[in-house]
Amino acid sequence: MKTVQHSVRLPAALDTALRALADRQGKTVYAMLRRCVKTGIDGQENPIVISSGDRELIAEVASMSTRLADVERLLDRTLHTACAAYCYARSAAMGGGKSDEVITAETKRAYDRQRAAAEDRS
Repeated sequence: MKTVQHSVRLPAALDTALRALADRQGKTVYAMLRRCVKTGIDGQENPIVISSGDRELIAEVASMSTRLADVERLLDRTLHTACAAYCYARSAAMGGGKSDEVITAETKRAYDRQRAAAEDRS
């Protein structure tokens, strides 16, 4: 195979990325540059075509993501409601006398504890 020499100037950020990639893959910078150019040309000659099936799949994943966010908000609200119910029930069981402001503060602390406990398990 006959090779042709080209002089290439890269911005410093691309040079840094190229060197890091070459180090990770155990190649020289020149071999990695050649590979990147070949991959780039292949990508330009054979662009990825998104079919209608792919579009439907992407739309469904986006829809699932939206519904999941709705479920997360609903669960978060349910947790808050459960904490408030617990704090009001506890206050009533202990004889009451606490103001709504005090019970609201207790509810917030209980909610924050439950959120923290859930994040620790994730």
